[in-house]
Amino acid sequence: MDQPTQRNRLDEEESPYLRQHADNPVNWQPWDEEALETAKERDVPIFLSIGYSACHWCHVMEEESFADEEVAEKLNEHFVPIKVDREERPDVDSIYMTVCQLVSGGGGWPLSAWLTPEGKPFYVGTYFPKEAKRGQPGFLDVLENLRNSWETDREEIENRADQWTAAAKDQLEETDDAVGAAEPPSSDVLERAADAALRSADRQNGGFGSGGPKFPQPSRLRVLARAYDRTGREEYLEVLEGSLTAMIEGGLYDHVGGGFHRYCVDQDWTVPHFEKMLYDNAEIPRVLLAGYQLTGDERYADSVRETLEFVSRELTHDEGGFFSTLDAQSEDPETGEREEGAFFVWTTDEVRDVLEDETDANLFCDRFDITESGNFEGQNQPNIDASIPELADRFDLEEHEIEERLESARERLFEAREERPRPNRDEKVLASWNGMMIATCAEAGLVLGEDEYAEMAVDALEFVRDRLWDADERRLSRRYKDDDVAVQGYLEDYAFLARGALGCYEATGDVDHLAFALELARVIEAEFWDDERETIYFTPESGESLVTRPQELTDQSTPSAAGVAVETLLALDGFTDSEARSPRAEAVDEEFEEIAASVLRTHAGRLESNALQHATLCLGADRLESGALEVTVAADELPAEWREAFASRYLPDRLFALRPPTEEGLEEWLDRLGLEGAPAVWAGREARDGEPTLYVCRNRTCSPPTHDVDEAIAWLEESGTEEGVETEDDVPF
Repeated sequence: MDQPTQRNRLDEEESPYLRQHADNPVNWQPWDEEALETAKERDVPIFLSIGYSACHWCHVMEEESFADEEVAEKLNEHFVPIKVDREERPDVDSIYMTVCQLVSGGGGWPLSAWLTPEGKPFYVGTYFPKEAKRGQPGFLDVLENLRNSWETDREEIENRADQWTAAAKDQLEETDDAVGAAEPPSSDVLERAADAALRSADRQNGGFGSGGPKFPQPSRLRVLARAYDRTGREEYLEVLEGSLTAMIEGGLYDHVGGGFHRYCVDQDWTVPHFEKMLYDNAEIPRVLLAGYQLTGDERYADSVRETLEFVSRELTHDEGGFFSTLDAQSEDPETGEREEGAFFVWTTDEVRDVLEDETDANLFCDRFDITESGNFEGQNQPNIDASIPELADRFDLEEHEIEERLESARERLFEAREERPRPNRDEKVLASWNGMMIATCAEAGLVLGEDEYAEMAVDALEFVRDRLWDADERRLSRRYKDDDVAVQGYLEDYAFLARGALGCYEATGDVDHLAFALELARVIEAEFWDDERETIYFTPESGESLVTRPQELTDQSTPSAAGVAVETLLALDGFTDSEARSPRAEAVDEEFEEIAASVLRTHAGRLESNALQHATLCLGADRLESGALEVTVAADELPAEWREAFASRYLPDRLFALRPPTEEGLEEWLDRLGLEGAPAVWAGREARDGEPTLYVCRNRTCSPPTHDVDEAIAWLEESGTEEGVETEDDVPF
């Protein structure tokens, strides 16, 4: 066999995760045509390693194996080693993680896969120690065994690769279970998902599952909120509240600096895995806002405010976009060793040294379970362990004084913590994750009535639009890092960012944000929608060809891309009636609602057989059946009291649709949107009597035009209880 001539090329990459491996003796290649061609030319297998910068066991495997000369020699001589950042290439990750789950029943990162030069997998696993231990095969042994098999049993290897690739295609591309179904699934799938969530709920500790680890599962919580709103069944609300409270009181939440960690390793939410991901700090606050609307519990609103403050302070680019992650580990400046959670945990002595006042120190320790024995390796991750009334009794102080002392203590501890070695920050700006955060900031601006959050959303949207959107090519890139733009956008990038842009329009009334949302939706139609198979794929039609073209139908750590696309297309449909189609969209002729309905019809069998796994698609099915709640306002801007009246209520299908008060002003908007005529949500809904005018519509039935928000709310409540029965004063559109 010819000796390899390639070198480690990761120093040419911008991904922080890939650059972490640029100094390895392994001749790592990025996933690109050059690396794949090298494997074919040398006729050797590909070793594919997939991870991300905040992944603990990725760091461990690097230190044990990838930084080791003996391992590197075997990898370089007998394989083409390729390193992939799963956050940059979720398509590659999806394919090989699916194979790992099908073959082994589990998965995780680092993901280790061995592929033929054509990219077909024949051996998969996750973390391997260098040498065999505790029943795990050693990485060196695996490499040697696979090298021998490749050279002596090639036919068997290739047969297995073909079988596994076919299984992945069946799993990721299958649409035959319900293609041609007469109707999309009804809202019954929402209750089916909610009932499954109840069965899996931990009623004692909150969250889902009887043991650890505990993950936030925001999509399941959104299902419970929506199902409670639809049915009034108290059990749905009880599980929702129990889970939200457990997450904001336990170790998942950073009680000193705000924001949420990735997950907790135990069943009672005490000790987290300490990395902080942008998507968790977007999706958890989003469901907290729903919980706040349903219950009025100010703790939920406070957690949202504190989390957005954390994001603004620690995960925001100077010019507006949002960074991806904070690592779980901090590096000791003296030893160079990395330590899990070191930035976040406390001993009782550290608390007392900072606070000095004995009462303040005792209060903080009692409130947050800071003990001598500790709850994490002899130290403490703060958890709320005593209520304010309990502390008031215990310390014989007024409750307001307890609260003031605790907040003062928190501020001082925060300042002291800022002097510690900080976790590394992955400064990739990803379109999809920014879309999630933008949507949450916009919704927080509406629900909490605080314009600064809407401004955060708009700043980030403009940052991403300026750097990642090519208006001439109508193409969105996925990643920005230090002026470098890379990777063609996936469905989640377009769908999540379109949802965020629509949220910015709702929060600010700026029609340019709506125009951008519509442009992104049209590209979803052109690049991801397959009208023959009636589904939406994860990768664009014009994108790289892999061994299979995945769909993303299920909810993982982020919502299903197909589910968010369905919900967003339904929300935008009222702005794109067939009579008012954009002349820029000549090549496509489907209405957004019909695309969404077709996707739901195609996958009806999946939703009905396993609703909870497809939570976001179930929410989309419910939205399709219920119809949008259109709150059309003909005015120069949305009056604050009108915004508060609607946004303070849990109205999950609410769509604020501000339009200019006059037909002349509307014509200018239509020109900016590229529309030939007024879409249904605006048509005939001008201001009356020269005053801001409100129209509320559901199920194609509208309230009378009014200048009184209380009248509109009363009509909505009445129509909700009477199935929207039309009266002579109703205004159908």
